[in-house]
Amino acid sequence: MTGARDTAAAPPPASGGWQEGDPAGARRWALLPEPLPLEAGGALPGVRIAYESWGRLAPDGSNAVLVLHALTGDSHAAGPAGPGHPTPGWWDGLIGPGRALDTDRWFVVAPNVLGGCQGSTGPSSLRDPGGSPAGSGGLRWGGSFPFLTTRDQVAAEARWADLLGIGRWALVVGGSMGGMRALEWAVGRPDRCAALLVLASTAAASAEQIAWAGVQLHAIRADPGWRGGDYHRADPGAGPHRGLGVARRLAHVTYRSEAELASRFGREPQEAEHPWHGGRYQVESYLDHHAGKLARRFDAGSYVVLTEAMNSHDIGRGRGGARSALRRVRARTLIAGVDSDRLYPLAQQRLLADAVPGADGLRVIESPYGHDGFLIETEQVAPLVREVLA
Repeated sequence: MTGARDTAAAPPPASGGWQEGDPAGARRWALLPEPLPLEAGGALPGVRIAYESWGRLAPDGSNAVLVLHALTGDSHAAGPAGPGHPTPGWWDGLIGPGRALDTDRWFVVAPNVLGGCQGSTGPSSLRDPGGSPAGSGGLRWGGSFPFLTTRDQVAAEARWADLLGIGRWALVVGGSMGGMRALEWAVGRPDRCAALLVLASTAAASAEQIAWAGVQLHAIRADPGWRGGDYHRADPGAGPHRGLGVARRLAHVTYRSEAELASRFGREPQEAEHPWHGGRYQVESYLDHHAGKLARRFDAGSYVVLTEAMNSHDIGRGRGGARSALRRVRARTLIAGVDSDRLYPLAQQRLLADAVPGADGLRVIESPYGHDGFLIETEQVAPLVREVLA
């Protein structure tokens, strides 16, 4: 397993997010014509949404499927890694001809969430996306980027869908943070969702989830390279990658299960390293590896903004509570959870399945991988997609 020590000779960039001038890859962009009003007050101007699509939109717009990513995901849900896309599609096994989201039939669209760092407006974005590039005087949002809620993000996605000519989705599907936004679509805009599939998510962020997230936020903000969020012009190695790495290590432990970590790594040392003499255990090297990878493809400011948006998630806020809000859903609905998920336990999905009218009970994905099972177990997710679309 490659560890952080193996990449020490190549310092990570101040931000691993996509930057103006980088290869576009398969991305396209839509610019919202008006500032976006925000729940916390004020409005965000110049909002751009980066997205990718597969298949062809029907003349009547009836075959559009919205795929919503999790915290460190992006619009690249399918396809290989390549210029502009540092990693392969995160749900590649589900999207394509003959797959569960059959692109010969469905027009599949995945946006990068508002506040993200892979092309949509976020802390690492230029304040004026049509202005000069950062290297010649362009200013980035940085620490002045406003507080976002899940509802703000979905409001931006709804305006973006209008620009694409999509008035109603055949299916809205998402897991974890994507599941939060999928629920918000179905509750806040029930006339725009024909079907809904929510995986490993919740009606509201719990105290424990907020606590785990809070420790991660402290780690990033305590990094001297954070600079109040205004670090984007720092030299390689001088950004908040250490704090982001600690956040990622902690998060990744909650994404996996104790049983998987035990069976994969046990108490074994990392190759020739000895933990009693400055070396690491294999599980530590594994976490170092994931921390280093994230620092090279993600932005610490986006991690903060998106984590705070997840903490804000409460489908029942201002709607009479969660059960009252979930009764607004009119979409055909399937709710699924992962049996080994310790971050979003099955009880949270069971509440959703019980409260959404017509939801056909709770579906359980059996996996040793914990919360990440909704990304990994595509052979179990695929039948759920086909069923809700049938």
